[in-house]
Amino acid sequence: MTVQDYVRLLRRNFVLIVSLTLIGLCIGVLVALTTPTRYSTSTQLLVSAQTADAATPAELNLARSYAQQAVTSYIDIISSSLVLQPVIDDLGLDTTVAQLASQVNTTAAASSTAITVTVSDHNPGHAARLANAIGDSFATVVAEQLERPVDAQPSIVRIDTLQAASVPVSPAAPNIPLTVTLGALLGLAAGVGVGILRAVLDNRVRTVDDVERAVSAPTLGGIALDPMAKKRPLLIAAAARDPRSEAFRSLRTNVKFLALDEDPLSFVVTSSGPGEGKSTTAANLAIAFAESGSRVALIDADLRLPRLADYFSIEGGVGLTEVLIGRTTASETLQHWGRGALFVLPAGTIPPNPAELLGSSAMTALLNDLRVAFDVIIIDSPPVGLVTDAAVLARSTHGAILVAASGKTRTNRLSDAEATIEKVGAKVLGTVTTMLPTKGADRTVYGVYGA
Repeated sequence: MTVQDYVRLLRRNFVLIVSLTLIGLCIGVLVALTTPTRYSTSTQLLVSAQTADAATPAELNLARSYAQQAVTSYIDIISSSLVLQPVIDDLGLDTTVAQLASQVNTTAAASSTAITVTVSDHNPGHAARLANAIGDSFATVVAEQLERPVDAQPSIVRIDTLQAASVPVSPAAPNIPLTVTLGALLGLAAGVGVGILRAVLDNRVRTVDDVERAVSAPTLGGIALDPMAKKRPLLIAAAARDPRSEAFRSLRTNVKFLALDEDPLSFVVTSSGPGEGKSTTAANLAIAFAESGSRVALIDADLRLPRLADYFSIEGGVGLTEVLIGRTTASETLQHWGRGALFVLPAGTIPPNPAELLGSSAMTALLNDLRVAFDVIIIDSPPVGLVTDAAVLARSTHGAILVAASGKTRTNRLSDAEATIEKVGAKVLGTVTTMLPTKGADRTVYGVYGA
């Protein structure tokens, strides 16, 4: 993914990201307000091994090493009943050793002989008394029990208080700024994560670039989203100066370059699935060609769900089906439309065997006859992702133009459609991306022009 793709992803999920960030912030505020107030204070204790006044450097190093080793074991002893029970008894606390131990945290730096005892409590003064009492109790336990010589001599290990615990003036918890900030950051991270997950799982076409990555054929054009497309499918005829009409004319120009020989240009317009704008594209492209002075034959070969008769408001009871079964001729069935040389051949009766009819020799003969009379032959066929009709027809023409709809077409189905057409020896001439958004994160050059 490019930087633009990531920016588009963030813009597309902007509401989601902001919503989850606000939710995280609110949770942080809730946690901060419901967290009991606690105060923390610490006392620092120094562990040292006593030596004679005339001790040699080697003896001093040995004493220091002994003290460092003792610190490691003392950390666990401070939270034991051996140290904490005398504190409970002396202060008259209504608690247990385990409960008091949960308020105590003991740490020591590596290769250090200093021990830090931190006590947390809801009462700041009580926290300081507990910390100092624990320090005193620990010094007594070490001197009189743990390191007491057998000959009643003074203990060789000495515990000194480097810094007594003081009464804290501000609570250690809750840390409202930190908690609220952390909640907002977690919400932001969740929003971005969900957005990325949606992008990974969503394989729908969004932009022309997505189509180009899915299909090897070149891009012939892009058509912006028209909210009124269902009410006015023939956009060029209904609004000739609409920017979207100009997009179809630009598409016509690009399609003209597909004919590299002197034969009349003939191609199939199809898509990977229904509702992606193939019939609308075929109809408007035919009108655009007719506007330029070309003799155009538009054939509705979608014998399963024909639409062109309704789009052009012509009689569709007799059409391609009747021509292919020999009931009538193309010259009798083709209907002139508009002021140009555009002739429309509707689908006619929906047959029980459309694939056989479209792949028959009668269809081949019809196309050969139309090539004599027309400059451009456009065939609207069923979606190639559902049936093979389009692939069969594409083999008898210059090829197929694949239509993909932004926000609807799946990239994997689009790739499968191209493979299906090429598998029968036909060619995908190019792609057209329809329904391109004119607003929002997925707005592209085509969408801007069509706005």
